[in-house]
Amino acid sequence: MTNGMRHAVLALTISMAFAIGNMQIHEAGASPKKEFDAHATAGKYYFNDGDMDFHLGNLILGAAVNGGVEVGEVFYAASRIKDGDATSWQQQWGELAARVAARGEKSLAAGHTTSARDQFLRAAYYYRASLVSMQPDNPQLQQRAATMRELMRKAGRLFEPPLEYFEIPFEGAVLPGFFRAAPGKGPHKTLLMIGGGETFAEDLVFYIAPQAFARGYNFATVDLPGQGLLPYQGKVFRTDTNVPLKAVVDYLISRPEVDARHLAAYGFSGGGLFVPQAAMHDPRIKAVVMNSAVVDAHALFATMPAAVETEKDRAGWSSFHAGVVKAICWRYGVPENQPEKLIDANKGNTFDPAKITVPALIIVGEGEYRSQEVQRQQQAAMDHFPNPTSKMVVTPSDEGASNHCLMENRSLVGLILFDWLDDVFKQ
Repeated sequence: MTNGMRHAVLALTISMAFAIGNMQIHEAGASPKKEFDAHATAGKYYFNDGDMDFHLGNLILGAAVNGGVEVGEVFYAASRIKDGDATSWQQQWGELAARVAARGEKSLAAGHTTSARDQFLRAAYYYRASLVSMQPDNPQLQQRAATMRELMRKAGRLFEPPLEYFEIPFEGAVLPGFFRAAPGKGPHKTLLMIGGGETFAEDLVFYIAPQAFARGYNFATVDLPGQGLLPYQGKVFRTDTNVPLKAVVDYLISRPEVDARHLAAYGFSGGGLFVPQAAMHDPRIKAVVMNSAVVDAHALFATMPAAVETEKDRAGWSSFHAGVVKAICWRYGVPENQPEKLIDANKGNTFDPAKITVPALIIVGEGEYRSQEVQRQQQAAMDHFPNPTSKMVVTPSDEGASNHCLMENRSLVGLILFDWLDDVFKQ
């Protein structure tokens, strides 16, 4: 197949709904892979260490379109990071965050609120970047996360309407999150964004909040058990995430800005399980979007290199990659030196596509879709979603939209998601 023909096939997936059947869409000459490496990239950004490069290109550079970073600042910090070294990564992003925050404070003191807001936003996200691979016994994790959150709150107050911080009481703790109302008199359509295994609520503000606001949607996001700093309170990932999500929906429905007839939930990575699982139990969620669908987390984790590699393999991991895996173990409540237990921790962590009666959209990058297990789970979902408006889109590598969660092309995600959601909510 020529590149032109391949692009035409992929473009077709963006414009139409289809039941997958036995179809497999992947790059010409590339065979589907059995394993699912969530941090694999379609191409190199800067670092030789694959995990570090994934975080640079996706978590960090991908946020530029939404004001999370400046490219010049990013590459200056990257140039001073030792490839694969966790301590170096954390130091450089932390130092950059402090410099940018200081500029923000200077602007605020002089009454330049727009400049202050923009600096606070970037400083918050650089502090967020510095947390990657940091271990829970490092006191800097909680200190920097608290600074990140305070900077987001300061920036949020400088928006009009503001980006509000909220806390939802839940099982002796609170679920912290952010809400920004759409412009004009409400109530409005609302998008609730839910992340995955390594997420802070701030990530999701920079993922798609501006695109939601520009299209007249309220935006909300929240840390669920396992996310943010909640594992410090014993709130690790669970197989009934629909329970905390019910508390989140209760809160949103109580807000006068929210049109209860038009509440959609979008989940990426692990959120591709949490969101449809919640929709199975909560009819107040009127549409769901997954990037991509995780019908069975146990089966997916069983194909992840981090969970199945041998001790010999792990001895060769960089300090950065080892730290990322250990942090995920902490979030799931399994011993940090036994990532294979992540598989059993996800037994029963499923959703039933046949019980998702509302419109459902799957978005999956072409590179991620090459995994046999990812393909199988998307097919299982599409074959059993009962709503006829349900749809799947495979986004193409040649538009820089191939990796896990598609963080590298957030504008394209916004186009696909909101064009579909606008049509669904017109019906």
